[in-house]
Amino acid sequence: MFDGYKVLDIHSHLSAPPEHHSFLAMLLGSNTAMPSPYSHTQLDTIAGPGVIDEDRLAASFARHIAYLDDRDIDVQLLGPRPFTVNGWMAPHLIPTWARYVNDLIHLQVQAYPGRFVGACQLPQVAGAPDAAHVLPELERCVSKLGFAAAYASPDPSGDRRTPGMHEPWWFPLYEACEDLDIPIIVHGTGSKDARFAVVPHNYQLGFLVEQYLAVQFLEHSDVFTRFPRLRIVVCHCGGALNRFVPTDPHRGQTDLSDNLFFDTCGYDPVFLEAAIKQRGADRMLFGTEAPGSGRAVRPETGRTSDDLVPVIGREFGWLDAAERRAIFHDNPARVCPALVKAA
Repeated sequence: MFDGYKVLDIHSHLSAPPEHHSFLAMLLGSNTAMPSPYSHTQLDTIAGPGVIDEDRLAASFARHIAYLDDRDIDVQLLGPRPFTVNGWMAPHLIPTWARYVNDLIHLQVQAYPGRFVGACQLPQVAGAPDAAHVLPELERCVSKLGFAAAYASPDPSGDRRTPGMHEPWWFPLYEACEDLDIPIIVHGTGSKDARFAVVPHNYQLGFLVEQYLAVQFLEHSDVFTRFPRLRIVVCHCGGALNRFVPTDPHRGQTDLSDNLFFDTCGYDPVFLEAAIKQRGADRMLFGTEAPGSGRAVRPETGRTSDDLVPVIGREFGWLDAAERRAIFHDNPARVCPALVKAA
């Protein structure tokens, strides 16, 4: 809670113990698609017979909740861990992995339905003719699992084979999300660029580049003219900021304040301040990825860098009360109304 209203976090990822990845190892090792060991029909238990011990899965979910409580976060939109989406896998394995991850997300939401809302991992295949191949899993997640958003990677295979997010390849997904009235969460998923090897956790470079390119492509295209009710959130403040003034033609000149949004998942206060001022508080949605990549401790506070409620709520004194409420509550609620229903 902050100032009497609930804090809604648009950016978070599945929590599961390390053996969660054993199913991925089985997929890759056998090169065989197999049924998910978890099922959406198991609504009365935390987990059915699967690859993760029930108690360890429950403990992992509980640690996530404790992490939120310590950071004054009330409800999170829970999606896949982007660096493990693994869109570089053989195409026949990708739907199986996406279904398994979505079933686990559902189990975490079912364990704490007042704290989490599900967002699905799409089984994106870079070489597919268009995005229509992801629609069966999207529809399953929305209609059977109750998910309220979809994660989309601009470059799932990490080799830039997928068309830009302004191109017709994406239109079946945009049409479906507009019809379902759910937002798309744009998040990078890594890169196979060999130059990145020197940088630890270099998937972060892929995040930045692909999210920034997605913003540019969407701002300079007619996507939102074609799909006027479509809502897209680009993570990590949009990847990178613009270096041009607002009237410069290098920047998109169309008003996209009802369509294109950004989260606050930027841990350096200087960068985050610049992002809010450049994007505008009316287009910023509170997002932390907590728990995730923001575990580094700020020397000046002794708290992890994903502890963003005090930063936005108190340290950013240049924000007025209405702007803070917009970022923490009103904007996430407008883009993803299911967050309010969960709260």
